[in-house]
Amino acid sequence: MPLVNIYLLKGKSRAYIKAIADGVNSAVIDTMGFPDDDRYQIIHECESDYLEYQTRDTERVMMHLVMRRGRPDDAKKAFYARVVESLARDPGIDPGNVFITITENNDIDWSFQDGVAQFCSE
Repeated sequence: MPLVNIYLLKGKSRAYIKAIADGVNSAVIDTMGFPDDDRYQIIHECESDYLEYQTRDTERVMMHLVMRRGRPDDAKKAFYARVVESLARDPGIDPGNVFITITENNDIDWSFQDGVAQFCSE
């Protein structure tokens, strides 16, 4: 159940955005063992000048996942590979133009509702 922030270029079609969101979500589920219904994504559409990725000036996507500590390195590596494979297939983004970061935190750092830390026992 990571919180996924996806940054992409503004002006894309709904189908393009959905392909990215679905590709990232399926990669999370397939490689890191999260439940099927744990989808927490925020899509940020950015003007080209506000989505800088070195000298890349074509299609590009950046994403930052925040998740609970503990996923093994091999799962993260598999996730990275699955994401670029999926986005290359649909909507056709070059794997060299996909930037991914992951930040891990602890159980106390999550509250899904009601001001309660659901992962922590009382």
